[in-house]
Amino acid sequence: MAEAESIPVSALHAGEKRGCPENKEDDTPSKKPRVESDRENGGPPNQAEEEEPEGEASDGEEDGETFADMMKHGLTEVDVGILKYVSDHKGFSGILKERYSDFVVHEINKTGKTVHLDDLSIPADVEEAPVVAQPQECDVLTDEQKQQLGELQLFKNKEDSVSIEVMEDTKEKRTLVHKAIKTQFPGLETKTEDKDGRKFIVAYHAAGKKALAAPRKHFWPKNRGSFCHFVLYKENKDTMDAINVLSKFLRLRPNMFSYMGTKDKRAITVQEIAVLKITAERLAHLNKCLMNLKLGNFCYKNHPLKLGELQGNHFTVVLRNISGTDEQVHQAMTSLRQTGFINYYGMQRFGTTAVPTQQVGRAILKNDWNEVVDLILKPRPGAEKEYLVRCREEWAKSQDPEAALKKLPNKRCVEGQLLRGLSMHGKKSIVTAFSLIPRNNRLMYIHSYQSVVWNTMVSRRIEAFGLKAVEGDLVLRGTTAHVLSAEEAENHSIHDIVMPLPGYDVIYPSHHVGKGYREMLSADGLDIDNMRHKVKDYSLAGAYRRIIIRPSDVSWEVIHYDDPRISLVHNDFEKLENKPAPVFNKEGKYRALRMEFSLPPSSYATMAIREVLKLDTSIKKQTQLNTTWFN
Repeated sequence: MAEAESIPVSALHAGEKRGCPENKEDDTPSKKPRVESDRENGGPPNQAEEEEPEGEASDGEEDGETFADMMKHGLTEVDVGILKYVSDHKGFSGILKERYSDFVVHEINKTGKTVHLDDLSIPADVEEAPVVAQPQECDVLTDEQKQQLGELQLFKNKEDSVSIEVMEDTKEKRTLVHKAIKTQFPGLETKTEDKDGRKFIVAYHAAGKKALAAPRKHFWPKNRGSFCHFVLYKENKDTMDAINVLSKFLRLRPNMFSYMGTKDKRAITVQEIAVLKITAERLAHLNKCLMNLKLGNFCYKNHPLKLGELQGNHFTVVLRNISGTDEQVHQAMTSLRQTGFINYYGMQRFGTTAVPTQQVGRAILKNDWNEVVDLILKPRPGAEKEYLVRCREEWAKSQDPEAALKKLPNKRCVEGQLLRGLSMHGKKSIVTAFSLIPRNNRLMYIHSYQSVVWNTMVSRRIEAFGLKAVEGDLVLRGTTAHVLSAEEAENHSIHDIVMPLPGYDVIYPSHHVGKGYREMLSADGLDIDNMRHKVKDYSLAGAYRRIIIRPSDVSWEVIHYDDPRISLVHNDFEKLENKPAPVFNKEGKYRALRMEFSLPPSSYATMAIREVLKLDTSIKKQTQLNTTWFN
């Protein structure tokens, strides 16, 4: 969260084929004060945080003035119902994510363990043969033969096969060699050949380079789990970008990977990933050629990962150049630990442009497909990439999807996918055309609308009744919501209270805030009693969400530093490299608040930080603060 004194600088975009994240010089202050953190919180599928669906969502390439101009038309917290605080301490300023290394996220897996990258070794396979045979199998290949076979597996040698002479010509000996090669070098086939009266076992790729691309189709030990689980450490790259990079290097489809939650881009994040029938050796080999990604803690299991399985995320956040006194910081952090924060959906849920995602969601729910197309494709105020401006202008002028599509160099953005659908299916089949947009992005529009309603109603609930349970509030009993009587309310705290996201399978509070849902949806042209949509994908069941979240494992310290370029967090990769932890100068001219806390899935770290600082977290407001300095 930036203040007027900060001077944000552009974030560099990391390449893929250089060394791993050793070079910290690209951990530079951000040109625009982004306050984004919900992708670290990967919730269940109906709340999973995906890429912003607008193709023109900012990527750090605009210059400061252009971005500030664009943000004049962006949203503020008030626009999406974020109005209240729970604590009464005095707010103060600080800079969030001045460097991406100031925001570190560790996943908490379904067993409650915090995920760390701390082991780069390859796990030993459980051999299928009896234990007594293991030494023989290991010994049948010499180190030189193993090197040759490894190079063959990765297409690094000039020959297309490796021949190993079998001196002891017995079937048992040949079987051991065949098995050792296939077990240790997946993707290689073997055969026995006679040459001049001598027997050789010849190793080769069964399907040329395709074998390297998909070795899982070849020899995979039956007693090895089908999925290789590993820890992915990444810097300044979001989860899907990282998966796409790994897919490219391994020549796999991205859907071969599974994970429990998507993570932020402008951050250092650590999470568990699973991939189907790819060996730990192949994954570990990527550490030599990838930048800003590191893979480790390999193990084989019989199951993939699923969105929402995680228990939460642990955050280490540095707020630089804070203005608050030590006493203010103590009051703010004590309140966060004891009371918590309002569990609002954060600003990144609603997009960054003049056409908020919830407006598109409302049009989908109203079954107004012409408005859906208009909102996504029409020209809009504010700066955006030139090719998108040209595309929108062409659409406004000609309404010709093919002509507008030609203006886009990247057809994979939402606009491109919609235009391609319109080109294929015609403007009279918008529902079908819209379905070319990936399902998660389509659903994010309507989830965004639900989120605005929830935020607005929770603000109304806090305004009306404060921080105590009252008659008519809802609590969960198992997965079922129950309306509290006045007597029951006496035995519950604000931390027990939930509020519904609108849908056909929820109930609403019986006090006047419950009626507010009906009024808000009615004003938007929607019937709260009929949330089933003609298109099944867009039927909203609804859900319940706690209105106050109390973080766990909360700790903090105020640190002093002199060099704004140094990292203030000792991350997993630095620990693996045995690099020293940062040393703080008690007399340093800058002060920073370093805080740690854990949150459950689908809670937004930015909303916890908002409660501490009491500052608007929208990019629009943060940009205004920064441009004040320039002017």
